Amino acid sequence: MSKLLENKTAIITGATRGIGRGIAQTFARNGCNVAFTFSSSVEAAQSLQMELSDLGVKAKSYQSNAADFEEAQALVDKVLEEFGSVDVLINNAGITKDNLLMRISEEDFDQVIEVNLKSVFNMTKAIQRTFLKQRSGSLIHMSSVVGIKGNAGQSNYAASKAGIIGFSKAIALELGSRNIRSNVIAPGFIETEMTEKLSEEIIQKWREGIPLKRGGAPEDVANACVFLASDLSNYITGQVLQVDGGMLT
Repeated sequence: MSKLLENKTAIITGATRGIGRGIAQTFARNGCNVAFTFSSSVEAAQSLQMELSDLGVKAKSYQSNAADFEEAQALVDKVLEEFGSVDVLINNAGITKDNLLMRISEEDFDQVIEVNLKSVFNMTKAIQRTFLKQRSGSLIHMSSVVGIKGNAGQSNYAASKAGIIGFSKAIALELGSRNIRSNVIAPGFIETEMTEKLSEEIIQKWREGIPLKRGGAPEDVANACVFLASDLSNYITGQVLQVDGGMLT
């Protein structure tokens, strides 16, 4: 089977668990070299790095906070130094600090915007010069169906994820003439370590509300990323691809 991402290199932010980890694994299986970031889980990062390397690609973990402008610039410089080139950036790092508006603190609002939205600006700006120079590049930003539809108790998260969509569409218009593509993936109910904390009853209720009658797996999101990172999607930019089992149909 031909590997769709052979000889490409991707930066993936926040890849030690959940969707990010699934993307890193699927990219490596498709022949992609992977530079990925983590914030604190050193052991998980080391184990993922070994796992990816065993798949025959170059893989390296970097402890970096994408929400910090300087750190994002330094990270891209380091990756370019070690990998030589970058073809794909996946802005996946994200957090939640859910609460109703009447209870949410300013700090919790700011932090979610910083980590989820500002990081996308930081990383995209940091990689822009490289993509412009090579006149190619695929930017993939991880939003959420919550960024499209909203969700009670998640005003900060919804605002950050909706902001990603607006940012990506603007960048698609700015950089399209240089063959740089910018797209968004909006996952729905994806079953990861985060959802394991929910009761089986709640999970079942979610599943029943989805036309495909199941939650998604990280691989479902990762496969959509492979498509947007590969040459199969060369004429696609400025789009939002919902990976949600029909949830928002």
